[in-house]
Amino acid sequence: MTNINFTYLPGDGIGPEVGEAAMTVLTAVADKFGHDLNAEQHLVGGAAIDAGLKPLPDESFESARRTGAILLGAVGGPKWDHLKGEDRPELGSLLPLRKRLNLYANIRPCKPYPALIDKAPLKRKRLEGVDFVVMRELTGGIYFGDKGRDENGAYDECRYSVAEVERIAIKAFDLASTRRKKVTSVDKSNVLETSRLWRETVIEVAKDYPDVELEHLLVDAMTMHMLTRAQDFDVILTENMFGDILTDEASVLCGSMGVIPSASLSDGKMGMYEPIHGSAPDIAGQGKANPLAMILSASWMLRLSFGLTAESEAIERAVEAALDGGHVTGDLGGKLSTQAVGNWIASHVSG
Repeated sequence: MTNINFTYLPGDGIGPEVGEAAMTVLTAVADKFGHDLNAEQHLVGGAAIDAGLKPLPDESFESARRTGAILLGAVGGPKWDHLKGEDRPELGSLLPLRKRLNLYANIRPCKPYPALIDKAPLKRKRLEGVDFVVMRELTGGIYFGDKGRDENGAYDECRYSVAEVERIAIKAFDLASTRRKKVTSVDKSNVLETSRLWRETVIEVAKDYPDVELEHLLVDAMTMHMLTRAQDFDVILTENMFGDILTDEASVLCGSMGVIPSASLSDGKMGMYEPIHGSAPDIAGQGKANPLAMILSASWMLRLSFGLTAESEAIERAVEAALDGGHVTGDLGGKLSTQAVGNWIASHVSG
């Protein structure tokens, strides 16, 4: 028996709804496989602000640090757009969580489900056989550099150290070694000095992985190649802002942003797991939100933070069965509510 002890941060908007569905599935998994499930639930983001707290309350962070496994719904929304800087839900919670927990490696998969290929805007021949992962550096670059305003304008500094590039590159090459043995490093080395450092460092790391092919692409070219030859990619390695943009583009290949999980990892088993979609406040509280990305994020948590591969695979099989059978929410052509999808997947796992 494994003690599945983690920090659960439902967040804002649809976060609590998709989170409840994921918790239903996790409970079914724990019952099926004989594990002890213990979720330490805390406020974060706008929900914490509304409770008179800062976006990342101390007790929420301490729980995350202690458990080392965090399941996050979503944060932010127009309700808090008037706030500035670190008083905003996203800047005051997501970025500090990533930085203070050293969650420097963000992994997002792109492997279209057969049931969703025809829902993507690209032709089927562009999508069949697509299976790549984006490895995004998450705690450096322009998002964390010095920033401010003066009488003439505003500035945001982009900065990377060799050590920061090395560690994310090692993660990418290690992952590629277990897959199709190819890394595509994306930069803007024809213009940016940080990208020239990035490319030089990745080339050095690649020398320790002679069996892994290394390809370099400029980020502007990558936005085209991702849509025209997506089958050619295995592990895509890139810096923070480029990765933010490219992973949203990649979601188009999957037919829906609502089915894509993500994992933000440090060294060891420290990890934060969340869907790539936002808080979608326009449909919050209506039972319309698609919970599959959150459920799959929970699956990744079981696999990567607790080593529960069989349990993770049971969830993934159930999600694929739900998609194949149309047991989904309205955005995917189904008729089920958010919680009903969670209940169906839980039943499939249990049965």
